[in-house]
Amino acid sequence: MTRHAATPGQSKHSAAHRLELLLFRLDNQQLFGINILKVKEIIACPHLTQIPQASPVVRGVAELRDRAIPIIDLTMAIGRRGIEQHADLTRYKVIIAEFNRHTRGFLVSAVERIIVKQWQDILPPPRGAGNSYITGVIRQDDALIQILDVERILGESSPGNEETVSNAHIEPELKARLGNRLVLVVDDSAIARTQTTRTLDDTGIPYFVARDGRQALDIIEATAADCATLSERIPLVLSDIEMPEMDGYQLTREIRSNPHCGGVYVLLHTSLDGEVNAELARQAGANKTLTKFVPELLADEVLNGLRTVLAH
Repeated sequence: MTRHAATPGQSKHSAAHRLELLLFRLDNQQLFGINILKVKEIIACPHLTQIPQASPVVRGVAELRDRAIPIIDLTMAIGRRGIEQHADLTRYKVIIAEFNRHTRGFLVSAVERIIVKQWQDILPPPRGAGNSYITGVIRQDDALIQILDVERILGESSPGNEETVSNAHIEPELKARLGNRLVLVVDDSAIARTQTTRTLDDTGIPYFVARDGRQALDIIEATAADCATLSERIPLVLSDIEMPEMDGYQLTREIRSNPHCGGVYVLLHTSLDGEVNAELARQAGANKTLTKFVPELLADEVLNGLRTVLAH
């Protein structure tokens, strides 16, 4: 599968608002979606080798171009009844995805098509929906498409990823300059928020949390209206990129367009990798982009950002 850049005549600004979703099914009814930027390829399920003591959702590993890639039963991973152990897996498809510096295969019933939407079209899951594996929903042709929290699925299928912590720590001089200021953490994934805040706790950096870009902007605008400059209260915004209603690119643009937000450091922390995303972040006005999730790198980047702001 080939990933698409902006077409000729299409600005990077408009490309940042676009979301291409690969649609697939885990059964014969419900449609799910995953950001196409996470997808490397789609293949028929290959031969799988069992892994001793692996998570039950990992059906085995596939050898692809000299790489051993874990294959996750995506139906079981989101809490539903998984594919039968003796099922003919050659009837299924595998979505090879790359995110958070990992490569995983997702075993699905069928792959449908790619659709193009705007980030503001993505809505948060309905309250009380009871499925914490869903980060957003969207309607397409009278069908409700659910966007999966692949970061949570990765964390639960590879528990060791959650255990790593940062050994970095804020130095006393920086802590004193920080005073009562707080870092604003913005992420729609519950497990990503937990990973991020654990790192900040380990590092000794105070923070508060917003669950998406829209909520973060409301906090920022209310705070900025109550002080001379936002950096007096929020010196650094640490935000995900992929979020319903308002993504990290748009949140950054809103911050940069607000005259009361001068001096705020914006660090975009994303499961996406690659120069395209880094360039879109620069175009939006972000100071730095970092691919999830390495606690030491995150701690270092947040500390560097705070030093930059508080040095003035």
